[in-house]
Amino acid sequence: MSSPRDPLTVAPATDHRAFRTEHLQADTVIVGGGLAGTCAAVTAARAGARVVLVQDRPVLGGNASSEIRLWALGASAQLSNNNRWAREGGVLDEILVENTFRNPEGNAVLFDTVLLEKVVAEPNITLLLNTAATGVTKEGERIGSVTAFCAQDSTRYELAAPVFCDASGDGVLGFLAGAAYRMGAEGREEFGELFAPEESYGALLGHSIYFYTKDVGVPVRFTPPGYALDDITEIPRWRSFDTTVQGCRLWWIEYGGRLDTVHDTERIKWELWKIVYGVWNHLKNSGAFPEAETLTLDWVGLIPGKRESRRFEGLHMLRQQDIVEQRTHEDAVASGGWSLDLHPADGVYSAHEGSSHLHARGVYQIPYRCTVSRDVPNLLLAGRIISVTHVAFASTRVMATCAQIGQAVGLAAAWCARDGLLPADLVHPERMRALQRELLRTGQHIPGLRLDAPDDLARQATLTASSELNLATMPADSPAVPLDHSRAQLLPLAPGRVPRLTLTVDVAAPTTLRVEIRTGNRPDDYTPDVVLAARDFDLGAGEGQRITLDVPASIDAPRYAFVVLRRNDDVSVRTTSHRVTGLLSVTHTSTQEADPAVGRPRVEFWTPERRPGGRNLALSIDPPLRAWPAASLGNGHARPTAQPNAWAADVDDDRPTVRLRWDAPRRLTRLELSFDTDFDHPMESVLWGHPERAMPFCVRHYLVRAGERVVAERTDNHQTRDTLTFDPPVDTDELSVEVLASHGDTPPAIFAVRCY
Repeated sequence: MSSPRDPLTVAPATDHRAFRTEHLQADTVIVGGGLAGTCAAVTAARAGARVVLVQDRPVLGGNASSEIRLWALGASAQLSNNNRWAREGGVLDEILVENTFRNPEGNAVLFDTVLLEKVVAEPNITLLLNTAATGVTKEGERIGSVTAFCAQDSTRYELAAPVFCDASGDGVLGFLAGAAYRMGAEGREEFGELFAPEESYGALLGHSIYFYTKDVGVPVRFTPPGYALDDITEIPRWRSFDTTVQGCRLWWIEYGGRLDTVHDTERIKWELWKIVYGVWNHLKNSGAFPEAETLTLDWVGLIPGKRESRRFEGLHMLRQQDIVEQRTHEDAVASGGWSLDLHPADGVYSAHEGSSHLHARGVYQIPYRCTVSRDVPNLLLAGRIISVTHVAFASTRVMATCAQIGQAVGLAAAWCARDGLLPADLVHPERMRALQRELLRTGQHIPGLRLDAPDDLARQATLTASSELNLATMPADSPAVPLDHSRAQLLPLAPGRVPRLTLTVDVAAPTTLRVEIRTGNRPDDYTPDVVLAARDFDLGAGEGQRITLDVPASIDAPRYAFVVLRRNDDVSVRTTSHRVTGLLSVTHTSTQEADPAVGRPRVEFWTPERRPGGRNLALSIDPPLRAWPAASLGNGHARPTAQPNAWAADVDDDRPTVRLRWDAPRRLTRLELSFDTDFDHPMESVLWGHPERAMPFCVRHYLVRAGERVVAERTDNHQTRDTLTFDPPVDTDELSVEVLASHGDTPPAIFAVRCY
């Protein structure tokens, strides 16, 4: 609380004055409060570091904030690709799950509150809003301090720390510190990237501004401002505008890729305003849209959403081949999965399509070295400014991916400050394994890695459960869906012969139906282009026909197989209301054809329907699937990968319970549980509604017992990770977790139980 002041201040004239200056000492200073900076700050603070978070806007979130209103997305990509169960974990997962619970309508103002609450809840964070970094001091090659200024309270800050993080989007801190950076596109020859754009396409992605409309129920007139675009036909795709599309769906109102996307931002903003008001004038006043009579322009962005500016050079530069080939890195700390998504530099005025995509088969690893400046030893990079080529940037730039990178950088910064290390020191194999272990423990998803926590007492226990799901039947209790596209059911199979499978179909006219068993190239690959077996069924007309697939095909390792019913306009397949963790059905929606000239692989896209749709196919399975054992709770995974990696109870178990028994009492201070909040659901942060507040798979109510004594009860959980702290510690040789209710009617499931 500020101190009281006299009612009158009389300040005599002087030849000059200086702004008030505050000196703050921290363990790490993070410049930039978008999703990357926010996740970095929360992670560092939870790791024990004193953090100063500097944000030059009045709210957190960057492009996801109410100022810009772009939905946060990453590897899940609105279910447009084959990245199953790929939504980012960790702090961002907490944020998105909480936002969905409080704000399923996607109100951007409410998303602001979720982010602000997450930061101010951490006592180790000093948050400086409306504060811009304006300078640095150097001590040799290292940053000594950052100067920042808040115009709202006329205060200048001197911020000192041993480690700094630039999450500012434009790389303000790295730029001021003199770190090497790039802007624009590398040529094909520099890194052998075949997708690198030609000069005619342009070397930078532009900015966008969004707008909202509202129906007020009475006629509304619109008089355009004098600077509005007069001739809508200057936009080659002007016929694409209509009154039903607004907000993020008009991302292609983009401009600025031929300009300096740092220093020309105000110029770009004015051109975008010109376009938006010209578009609205066209919709309101052209006479072609009578339904626009009662619509008003409810909101127009005040600042543009930036896509691309500076990229800094680190210890490794990620490139097209890393992504498309899904290369492994010993220092992987995050995941990506958005397509290589390039936009023409001329944006909305371009004759090209609004974007050009190249999809990999699945998710890929992002190495820690991309976040370490090669020039400034105590500078870490987070968000879209990490060390990547222009082509790789086209994928890593999206906000959920940036947030995951931020979590990794926040933990690295805290550890460097704690141990007196420089960021490059963490590349050492033993330190890197420890960093990866802690990231995985706190929910980060790193493709190909599993948690191996030697201090987890659950690993020393014998795990048993009151029951385990053996899935023999998914009843045909829901409507049939037509095979207007090829459809498939994902099934987690154990090594050995593929089980005997029976489906139910309705046939409108005599036909031949082809059924296949497919899989991917590796156990965690969800691109099903390897056909293990196939059979053609000659069918007569009639409903409720059962077909049985019994083929001599074998699985070499635990993995998902796709039971594929090829497109047939005369056939529908019966579905089920039965939902189980780690099961879903998919539809063949499109195919990316191979183009060797740009390094584009052939990828068939098999994608699920967004919930609450997307029912599983009705099936009988002989022998039953036994893919949900209690042993899954300790396998180091906390989401489906090559298997569900979850314990699920039998559907008839009225008291589902998992027990940990030790040969002698253990002292427990903390219990960590991981639940299923459906990592296949993208959870867009704003402007996109969600059908439920809480995910139906997630455990809502559970009891924890030490022996027969109840030591904890949670009645209202909706988060992925729930941590219970025992104070005083619990001494016991048996701990049990009893699931009393989930948020849906699915069999209760838990991904992980860890004890410390």
